[in-house]
Amino acid sequence: MVDDYGGYKALFVPDRNGLVCIELACLAHARRKFHELFQANQSPMAAEALRRMAGLYAIEAEAEAQALDVHARRGLRAEKSLPRLNALHDWLLKTRTLTADNSAAARALNYTLKRWPALCRYAHTGRLPIDNNPVENGIRPIALGKKNWLFTGSERAGKRAAAIQSLLATAKLNGLDPSAWLRDTLEKLPTWPNSRIDELMPFSPEQIEGIKTRKMSSG
Repeated sequence: MVDDYGGYKALFVPDRNGLVCIELACLAHARRKFHELFQANQSPMAAEALRRMAGLYAIEAEAEAQALDVHARRGLRAEKSLPRLNALHDWLLKTRTLTADNSAAARALNYTLKRWPALCRYAHTGRLPIDNNPVENGIRPIALGKKNWLFTGSERAGKRAAAIQSLLATAKLNGLDPSAWLRDTLEKLPTWPNSRIDELMPFSPEQIEGIKTRKMSSG
């Protein structure tokens, strides 16, 4: 899941074996364009886009409230989200024909329409998220403190700091205590075989299973 930054485009080109990453777009990024437009001039068009997108988020909230599993969430999305998405797409297309080119409104509409297949892909599954907000929230403290990272000493040190912060945020996102994971990893590294280094990553099945085991033993 990515935004429209051009640097990501190469990820979605098939490699020499024909394998390709499937793009998933973040609805929060598309929504933000209309939110900014509404904040700027109280645009009725932006207000309507926000209202329609709020309906999609309400369905996700319903799934969360009912603690639906993957299969039930997929059924709910097929029943409620896909019709709303189809109606939203029709409305966007019609609205775009009535909107002047090179306007802020046109840019907001174009962003969403250009990325439409990737934006609605989540609704065909019960597993994929509607947006990237959990990860965005995880990196927000780093973004807010970015002026501090100007003084890491060198470009190489900055890249190392970014890698470490990414690992710690990933650990937290996967339910690990970042401090405990880092301490455990540093203790294991000196004697850990390089061929099994992936097992120490904070998103590895071994780490996630370790969480379940510890919770069961403590319960």
